[in-house]
Amino acid sequence: MATRIGVDIGGTFTDLVYYDDETGETVEGKVPTVPHAPEEGVVAAVRGHVPPAVIEKAEFFLHGTTVGLNALLERRGAKVGLITTDGFRDVLEIRRGDRAEMYNLFWRQPEPLVPRHLRLEVGERIRFDGEVVRPLDPASVKTALARLLEEEVDTIAVCLINAYANPAHEITIETLLRDGGFEGGISLSHRISGEYREYERTSTTVIDAFVRGRMSSYLKRLDGRLRELGFKGTSLITRSGSGSMTFAEAEDRPFETIMSGPVAGAQGASEIAEQLGIEALVTADVGGTSFDTALILGGRPQVLYEGVIDNMPIQTPWVDVRSIGAGGGSIAHIDIGGLMRVGPRSAGAAPGPACYGKGGTEPALTDAAAYLGMLGPGRLASGINLDFAKAEKALEPVGAAIGQSVEATAIGVLRIAASSMANAMREVSVEQGLDPRGMVLLPFGGAGPLMATLLADELQMKRIVVPPLAGNFSAWGLLGADMVQSSARTRIMDLTDDNLPVANAVLAELFADVGARSAHLARTTERSARLDLRYKGQEHWLSIEVPLAGDAVGSTADAIRTAFEAEYRRSFGGLMSEAVEIVSIRATVRAPLPRRGQHLAAGGAVEAGEETFSAWSFELGQRMPFRVVPRAAITEPLHGPAIVTESTTTLYLDALWTATTGDHGELLLTREEMH
Repeated sequence: MATRIGVDIGGTFTDLVYYDDETGETVEGKVPTVPHAPEEGVVAAVRGHVPPAVIEKAEFFLHGTTVGLNALLERRGAKVGLITTDGFRDVLEIRRGDRAEMYNLFWRQPEPLVPRHLRLEVGERIRFDGEVVRPLDPASVKTALARLLEEEVDTIAVCLINAYANPAHEITIETLLRDGGFEGGISLSHRISGEYREYERTSTTVIDAFVRGRMSSYLKRLDGRLRELGFKGTSLITRSGSGSMTFAEAEDRPFETIMSGPVAGAQGASEIAEQLGIEALVTADVGGTSFDTALILGGRPQVLYEGVIDNMPIQTPWVDVRSIGAGGGSIAHIDIGGLMRVGPRSAGAAPGPACYGKGGTEPALTDAAAYLGMLGPGRLASGINLDFAKAEKALEPVGAAIGQSVEATAIGVLRIAASSMANAMREVSVEQGLDPRGMVLLPFGGAGPLMATLLADELQMKRIVVPPLAGNFSAWGLLGADMVQSSARTRIMDLTDDNLPVANAVLAELFADVGARSAHLARTTERSARLDLRYKGQEHWLSIEVPLAGDAVGSTADAIRTAFEAEYRRSFGGLMSEAVEIVSIRATVRAPLPRRGQHLAAGGAVEAGEETFSAWSFELGQRMPFRVVPRAAITEPLHGPAIVTESTTTLYLDALWTATTGDHGELLLTREEMH
């Protein structure tokens, strides 16, 4: 085991969990996020909740952040120049020639991260098989460099056609750029992505160049501040595809951290599902500004191998987390058609919901929940005591605009938000042919347990598991983020026993590349490999894990085809008679962190004279007394209606729901049928 500290930055709060391996104690903390300097919120959380002695002995600091994601969404990154093959200057604008919103007549694609005058061509051409058709013209590179130096670009992305098959020209260009005096960052596409599809590879390379400077600067500042606090261990950040990487690696490969923040919750959910033997689980991470959901099957999150941010593709492993702008800070407003909407605009950390008393005046979801009594007496984390009068005042104008009472308006806010969240959950379940009614709901985040029973009712789910440390669960998930390195390369060929040696040669190169990047880990590693397969003539593929024998595929072509057909039938309901071909080969090296335990406070008996609070029951459609019960006091089945409090979140247990404490500190919620 090892002492470790996990910090996850959200739009409203920065969450911390640390595990002390000497005492087996797990402690959580929550502080307001500092939007203009997120590292200051991290430092405040560590300084305020972790004893100096624990900071000094901690072996790992694990971090989840949306710094890279926000840089993309807000278009606040580096000034990037792009060097590409003659004739491919406009790949970023031509894209795939389709429309993201087919029926929206006013849809416009986002502006490319690199404007056309900074996209420059050089003379060269390499075939798909790596053969050089036209040698690189050094003079054209020097001309492009002179133009980019004149434009004072911060970084240069280099993406040549088919460089994944032969990177020689990109490597030469890097040398020419440095010899020519360029001192900024350089992103070479073959180092970023070894896969085909020119638009996607160019987009990924440009994104890497765009966020590189901001991400590097942030990680260096944060690491410096941690060292000032006495931290001497290894600093890690979560990858978009799960697992973690060192800060130094993230500075070199920032595109792998774009979804660093939302992934931690999916990692923690996987541990819970495996621990409790849950086959199918869907998460509901409700924070201050966003709602994230993911599907966990067989104890594993669903991993894609290409993500999309603001309609820009990124070729990297990507946990399938769906996000919408709906959270505790989401603002209720009236749209142009006179209908009430909730989000995506959020009150954020500053000024926050009106009931926080920090200057907010617009009605947020938290204001509606507070007015309905769903948060009980309103004693929240970070010393926040809810101001119910300000919540009511904020809701009044919206209610007046739609001709409803404040209570009806507040109920509507919760119903609308729950409906939006449930739709996102349907995307990861129903749209994959899976029925959420038979799944388990895992709510977490500051407002996840608050929304749990409403979401379950929306999806007709009967079982909910509220994990330990639910309010800071993403930070808890960080503590189990094994160090992971991965690499992939496209090699299109028939799936035959004769071609497996070719695939094995590529696989050996990939493991060597990944091994070079993970040599510093100095710990036992686990290797795995996948083949991207499809029927000949198809455009898309399925990724199939294959057994290994050393660095080679330890299976026959027939056995691999059988595994592919089983997954194909599960995904699409039938098979084809075409031959199967390999598209790409993938290699992964995982260095597991030491497993950590979890010590939870012992429960005490529920006192007969417990506190009650008037709150709205969505199940019964009326206000009624709700018991207010500390989570640690639940030793016997607790029948709703009740408000269950803990240090960083509040569970709204509606009527007809019953909560019991499980063997691992989790709360198991089940719903009774109305008679």
